[in-house]
Parts: sequence; structure tokens; C-alpha cells
Amino acid sequence: MKLFNHVQIKVKDFKTSRTFYDSLMSVLGYKRVLEIENIVIGYGTSLHDMFEIRQATKKAILSESVHLAFNAPNKASVNDFYRIALENGATCNGKPGLRPEYEEGYYAAFVIDPNGHNIEAVFSKNSLGEQ
Repeated sequence: MKLFNHVQIKVKDFKTSRTFYDSLMSVLGYKRVLEIENIVIGYGTSLHDMFEIRQATKKAILSESVHLAFNAPNKASVNDFYRIALENGATCNGKPGLRPEYEEGYYAAFVIDPNGHNIEAVFSKNSLGEQ
């Protein structure tokens, strides 16, 4: 069983966030699996395995800073994630590289998205079930 069904963050500028996450999710191999025009977009493998962005409103309060780590299929996609994130307005929060303090073979990059969230892409054979 997967840990999450879905995770959602509320964003201040849906259009900017959509462009940002369309680029990042594509490079990591995730597609749009849900879209309610100008309200919410879900990325992932299915409706029961997705990450969502939603336009913040008075009833759907803007999410405070969170840390999200997305699995990447390989090290090259982590590098592409980092490059594309910076090209789309993110700031560096940790260049691509090995993080042996987390686990052997843990290769990751960290960025701060346009909403202030710490977004990570990680490639680890252990997280992909290839132990």
C-alpha cells in the first residue's frame, strides 16, 4: 500500500504554479491526472497517487511552507528537475548531489518554489524498491 492517496498545497498564483509544476512533474515522469479548470491540478500516476496544487481562497487558505520530496527515475532527472526549476523561478536550496547522511546512494536536489515551499527530487534505489 502507498503511504499517500494524495497531497495538496494551496498556492497564491495558480497560473504561475501550474506552469512551474507542469515543467517539474514532466521531467520527473509524472502526468496530470486531475484538472478542475483554474482551481486544482493533480499530478502523479492516478487519482489515488497524486500531488495537487489548488488556488488559495478565503475558504482554502494558502499553505504555509512545506517540504515535498518527489521520487525521480534516475540521477539525470534530478539534474533536469533542478535546472528546470531554476529556469521557472525557483531558488536553489541544495544543488544536485549525493546525500550520504540520509542513506547510501541518496541523490537529490532541493529548490524553493514560487510559493516558498521546499521541493526536492530524489533518486534512490531504496525508494524505488530496488534494494
